Amino acid sequence: MSIIEIKVILEYIEPAVTRTLQVPVDIRLDRLHLTLQAAMGWTNSHLYMFEAEGATWGLPDPDFGGDDLPANKTTLAEVLTDTGARSIRYIYDFGDSWEHRLQIGEFTDPKPGDLYPRLTDISGRCPPEDVGGFPGYEEFLGAMTDAKHPEHEGLKEWYGGSFDPSTPPADELRFEVLKLAKRWKPKKAIH
Repeated sequence: MSIIEIKVILEYIEPAVTRTLQVPVDIRLDRLHLTLQAAMGWTNSHLYMFEAEGATWGLPDPDFGGDDLPANKTTLAEVLTDTGARSIRYIYDFGDSWEHRLQIGEFTDPKPGDLYPRLTDISGRCPPEDVGGFPGYEEFLGAMTDAKHPEHEGLKEWYGGSFDPSTPPADELRFEVLKLAKRWKPKKAIH
């Protein structure tokens, strides 16, 4: 099994929200989605799609149709081999349309004793779910950082407290990714 490093950048957001992950290159895209959800701090309550070189992968929806290839039947290795992409787009929540750029980094061997996926670097706090995408997030930040803003108290109550965009809940995010790594840990063969 090879490990690949991926730098995840949430597009158009300041201060920058980035994550660096190490994942098995043979991870299925539906599991990569769950890993991204855990690493970013999203709640996995919306649809998603991966896009590389014009091809898309997601959840087939019999009511909606669409041309997405099934994420649960495609590995990251297959996407990279089939498209030659060094960057993949990941869109989460088609209403708010959170766009992430996944920059493909180095391939390495797994380190003995380490579990994968691993969250190795964290910068910035993810916007809250259902805040209204990039424009709504800018309004949210403006209101949350100005106690005199007419929506300050209401948004603070809606969010559940104050919001610091520069300080991610790093320990919590690492723990959520570790839980996935433990759940997906390969079982030892019994002879």
